[in-house]
Amino acid sequence: MTNQLNDNRLQSPNCKRSGRVALALGSNLGDSQAILAAAIAHLSRIPGIQLEAISSWYQTKAVGPPQPDYINGGAILQVDMAPQLLLDTLLATEQQFGRVRQERWGPRSLDLDILLYDQVILDTPNLQIPHPRMRERAFVLVPLAEISPDWIEPVSGYTIKELVKDVDCSDVHLLKSN
Repeated sequence: MTNQLNDNRLQSPNCKRSGRVALALGSNLGDSQAILAAAIAHLSRIPGIQLEAISSWYQTKAVGPPQPDYINGGAILQVDMAPQLLLDTLLATEQQFGRVRQERWGPRSLDLDILLYDQVILDTPNLQIPHPRMRERAFVLVPLAEISPDWIEPVSGYTIKELVKDVDCSDVHLLKSN
C-alpha cells in the first residue's frame, strides 16, 4: 500500500475512523430515480452511516461504451467506519440493487463511489481517496458543488466550486422531477 505522505494520510484503510464523506451516485438501467432514492434510503438505515445532504438529480451523458444517459447525484454522509468497510458496504449495496460488473464504464443499475473522506489521501490497490477522476467529471462535481461547494479537494487544494469551473458542464442537466 502506498499512502501519499501528508498530514491527512491514513495508516491503513481498515483503521477505525469517523468522518464526513462525499459520495457520488449514478444509474442508467431501470427506473434510475427510484433506484437512487431507494439506495439513499437503504444507506441511511445502515448503522454507522448518517445522511447529511443529498443533491438534486442530474441527467448526464454516459462515459464509456454506447449506453443510455445517466441519472447522477451526490450525497454527504457522516460515517463511523473505516474507508475499506465503507467501500465494502457500498459494493454490497450496489449488488443488492442489481449491479453486475461486466465491462469497465458499462451501464449499471447503481454506481456508488467514495469521492472524498474528510481530507484523507489514500492510495491502495482497491481504493483511492480522493476519487482519482473526480476533478475531470462534471457529473460528479456539479452535484457535489450543490451540496458542499467549499469542501477542499486535498490533492489539488481547490474547493469543489473552483474545480467545477474547470470542467465542461454542458452535458449535465438538472432534472425538474426531483
